[in-house]
Parts: sequence; structure tokens; C-alpha cells
Amino acid sequence: MIKFIHTGDIHLGLQFNNVSFDKEKAIVRRRELWSTFERIVDYTKENNADFLFIAGDLFEEEYFTLADINRVNDILGKIHNIKVIIIAGNHDYLNSRSLYNRIEWNENIFIFKDNQIESLEFPELNTIIYGHSWDRVEIKENTLLDELHIEGDMNRILLLHGDISNSSNYLPLDLKELKGLNMDYIGLGHIHKPEIIEKNIAYCGSPEPLDFGETGERGFVEGHISDKDIKIKFVPFSKRKFWYEEIIINEDMGYQDIIEFFRNINQGRKDIDFYRIKLEGFIQKEIDVNSLFETIKDEFYHLEIKDNTIFDYDLEALEATYQNNIFGDFIKDMRRKGLDDPIVKDALYIGLEALLKE
Repeated sequence: MIKFIHTGDIHLGLQFNNVSFDKEKAIVRRRELWSTFERIVDYTKENNADFLFIAGDLFEEEYFTLADINRVNDILGKIHNIKVIIIAGNHDYLNSRSLYNRIEWNENIFIFKDNQIESLEFPELNTIIYGHSWDRVEIKENTLLDELHIEGDMNRILLLHGDISNSSNYLPLDLKELKGLNMDYIGLGHIHKPEIIEKNIAYCGSPEPLDFGETGERGFVEGHISDKDIKIKFVPFSKRKFWYEEIIINEDMGYQDIIEFFRNINQGRKDIDFYRIKLEGFIQKEIDVNSLFETIKDEFYHLEIKDNTIFDYDLEALEATYQNNIFGDFIKDMRRKGLDDPIVKDALYIGLEALLKE
């Protein structure tokens, strides 16, 4: 039996330049990428794995330094009895100037350095590992697997950093072709959302979410192969999560009612996670959303509010004021359609909003 941990898309050194949270939190997140990387290495050791697979985008080439790559080497060197297998992705692609070529790696670390499929054999573990490293930012065509010949009865594992899509610029992969390979496990990187696609094919996803486009659980894949039988599972592992919530407001809700909605959010942990809340529906004109935010923000580690509400209008007053023009006629017409219908009411308020802006 062999046991492995499959991770990737760690993006050490990421600057978080295009995120909605502030510079201080960006600095904290950069440190947390490193700490989670170290925690994965420790988990690999504590759980007696034979292999640690890193399926590309270990770091951000643009922001990484020689000191950083030496730090990676030191961290991975702590698990000297475990084989660490690395492929380069599109963010840490491997060319003549790559940091991957600038240091002498510990003996337990193996890096695929060819832009074609290579193989590494570990007879003592009855395992052969195939892999490929990127040498540029984009790979629009994929002929890598055309010359791949699988022989013997060793455990066979393939590591690729790419996109299961026929039209991708990032090493397009064909799922049918992958399923047809005689592999015991195919570990994929590049897509940040973890997904177990088949019994023996999985995206590990990024171990830490990087922005609000990456909601839900994040972690890595743990697996073992015994007598050619593969078992894999996803292991949630991130320090923080990103959550996107929607709150529907109605015209009967007061200031304190809305505050209680925020307090009653039960997903995640408000003290450590990132939250983006979208407000929808009708809100009393007297309620100031900015004041709402200031009242509740300190109960969250990070909170953003997207206000999509529409003011609740005094229809009687508007109709009386504009009874002989388009405003009054519009309100009367919509009343006849029936304001008990939420679609009609939405249409009325959206229309009034547009007319009043004009």
C-alpha cells in the first residue's frame, strides 16, 4: 500500500493586489499561505504518507525571491523520509531563469523539469509517477499524452496542471482521454475549486481560498492505493473561508430587524472568516445602510455589504402628488395588476426608481 497527499495552487508570495480587503489583511493572508503550507507538510508527516504531490502553482514567480525558495526547500526537507513530487504550473513555470533551478534541493524532493511527460520510478514503493512542468504562461494545445506508453504493473500516478476544457488556454485536458489512461490516480492542479471527478481523478483545489470567487471548503486530497484499489477523500484544511450571503429585506423591517439578520448568519465563523452580504428587496427610506454597516462590522473579522435594495415608497403620497401625469398613471396601472404579486411590486418599485432619477 502507498499513501499520498495531493495539494497544489498554494500561490506562496501572492500579493493580493486585486482583492476587496485592505492591505493589512492582505499581509496576514500572505503569511497564512505559508503557515497552511507548513501545516500540510506536518500533516503529511503525522499521517505517515509516502508521497506529497504538489500539482503546480506552488508559488508566484513574479514576487518570489531566492530566500523564499530556500524557505520552501527547508520546509519540505523536514519530511526527509517522504518523497515530495513537484510539477510547475503557469504561475511558477519552469524556464532557464526559474527559481526552481537556482538552489540545490533536498534529496527527498523531485521536480519534473521537462515540458514533455517524464516519469520517476520508486521501486521500493512499487510506484511510477508521470508528470509535466510548464515552461511558459499559456499552453493552448495539448499533445502531451499522445506519446505516453504505460507498461508494467507498478502503481501508476499522473500529475498534470491544466483545465478540463476543450477551449482553454491553460493546457486543455480531455476527461475522456484521462479516463482512458491506465492510471491508478490522476492528480490535477490549476482549478482552485476542489473536485473529485472520478474514483481516481481529482482536482485538489487551493488549500486556502484567495478571494470571494473561492467560497466554500478548501483543503487537499488524501488517498491510498492498495492492491490496485484506490481510495481518495477531500480533507478541509483552510484557516479561513469566504462566504457570500444574500439577505432579503422587506418594507416592514426596521433597523434592528436587519441587524438581527446579520447576527443570525450561521455559516462559518464570524471571528475569522470573510463575509460579503448582498441586501435585496425593499428598505425603509429612513434606514441608512452605511450606518448599518458601522453598527455591525466589528462583530465580523471582515464584512462587506452590497446594497441592492430599493426604497419603500409612500405610494398614496406619490399618487396624490403626481395624479395627472406619468407617475400617477404608472402607479394606478400597477395597482390594477395587483401589488400582492411580488413580480408586479418589483416592477413598480424599479420603474419608480428609474422615473424619479429622471
